[in-house]
Amino acid sequence: MKMNSSGNDSQQNIEILKTGVNQYSILALSISLFLVVMTTVVVCYQDTGTVTLAGMAHAQSINFALRILDLMPFVFAVWGQYTGFLIARKAGALIVRETDKLRAETSEWKLKSLHESTHDALTGLPNREFFYKRLRDALLVASRNNESVTILLMNLDRFKEINDVFGVKSGDYILKQLSHNMANVIQSQDTLARIGGDEFAFLLNNLPAEATAIAVVRRIQRVLQAPVFIADENIELSASIGIVSYPDHGNDADMLMQCSSIAMYSAKKQQKGYMIFSPELSQENPRRVTLMGQLRSAIEEGALELHYQPKIDLLTDRLIGVEALVRWKHHDHGYISPAEFIPLAERTRLIGPLTDWVIHTAVQQSLEWTRKGLEIGMSVNVSAKDLIDTDLQDMLEGLVSSTDIDPARLTLEITESSIMADPKRAISVLKRLHAMQFNISIDDFGTGYSSLSYLSRLPVNEIKIDQTFVRGMSTNSNDESIVRATINLGHSLGLEVTAEGIENEQIMEMLKRMGCDIAQGNYISPSRPVASLEEWITDYSGNKIATTSGRAGI
Repeated sequence: MKMNSSGNDSQQNIEILKTGVNQYSILALSISLFLVVMTTVVVCYQDTGTVTLAGMAHAQSINFALRILDLMPFVFAVWGQYTGFLIARKAGALIVRETDKLRAETSEWKLKSLHESTHDALTGLPNREFFYKRLRDALLVASRNNESVTILLMNLDRFKEINDVFGVKSGDYILKQLSHNMANVIQSQDTLARIGGDEFAFLLNNLPAEATAIAVVRRIQRVLQAPVFIADENIELSASIGIVSYPDHGNDADMLMQCSSIAMYSAKKQQKGYMIFSPELSQENPRRVTLMGQLRSAIEEGALELHYQPKIDLLTDRLIGVEALVRWKHHDHGYISPAEFIPLAERTRLIGPLTDWVIHTAVQQSLEWTRKGLEIGMSVNVSAKDLIDTDLQDMLEGLVSSTDIDPARLTLEITESSIMADPKRAISVLKRLHAMQFNISIDDFGTGYSSLSYLSRLPVNEIKIDQTFVRGMSTNSNDESIVRATINLGHSLGLEVTAEGIENEQIMEMLKRMGCDIAQGNYISPSRPVASLEEWITDYSGNKIATTSGRAGI
């Protein structure tokens, strides 16, 4: 907008200047013509005592001064044309300069936008998506040239404890310092990326031998051992690293990242610092490895289902919304818990397609209920990986335009820990989603290590108290105090508060007395498939369905 305004102002100024010159040149021409006529009239009257056209023509033919004066309109006309020519030249030069300036600013803006979409905001390193692109490109070159590609996947040990003890800003400082120091470990043709909160990946091209990869690991470990002081305390850092290589351990990016993840977690479990992938590691957890390979097919072939758990207004006891919860009905293992397969999706880059499927399915169901006259708000979960993915924002924007759903009917639930993994990036994304009129809810509130300064800046509508506190509040005074304080905090910030995990009537009544806004849990209803939920709605004693306009966050 600023660049367009600058260009428009320049063009407008040029037009004003040209108009002014034209007006003055016409005025000068008119004045000179008037003077020629008046002078001729005066000379004619002096010579003949009267004014006639014949007398004026005679005066013009015999008076040399009048002939000179006759040239004045021509002079002013030429002056006007010449001045207009000069202005046109200057205007052209000005437009060229402004155009060049606008092009430079546009190119700079495009480069900045591209960098922000492909790099981590905190460390400046390539992000997950950019790393995968580099990996795919490297595999393509390696397959043509019969070369190798090595991946080191690194996860910091006990980093959450550092955040809990010293705070998020201290954790961010450590990550930035560590990123800068680790960048000096690799060659210029290699890639270091931050692909998660405390997770990094190294892409090493055409290493001559396995020992060379281990040598790189040793250099990384020396970087980790360098003193890092927070509040005058030396923070000891360590990490677990998984090592895989092409073509020994896989032929595509997803397979190699799966193998590196297995090796990394094996190193963490055995506290060995690093581990090279081997088929034996996969055999330690064959179910996990098998599910990794089957999850993509499950998404593409429609093996997933959405169940919906009701959300009740505690003031009126009316149903005002549901939370969409994904379920995987496996042909061999039955229903698989989301706690098991969602982390797999996040590690295999399937979280994007999975989130797309969940949101599209939930929106279609919401529209179907609207056609049936049921105005039920819809909440869907968004993972930490989704939060840093620009595709999510574009997908939601396209979904609104293609389905005509009111964004205010859809609440995006984002865990507290995923927001705090990269607060600056999260705030930027959430502001854009909020500007698109989507409602934002912080899920599992109270389990992370959030800062109130960040919470006050987040464009959220709702916080959800984690179920571990809600379930324990009837028997644990500390949990009760946490729940009460969270409700008061949410209300002081103008947010609605939802309590999830309600298992009995006693907890429900306690929450009502505390002034909690919304309730969710198995006491009200477990999550249900569509048909079962619609039967429950019909039988529910508070049979009137509230409209979404009654609640800002649903």
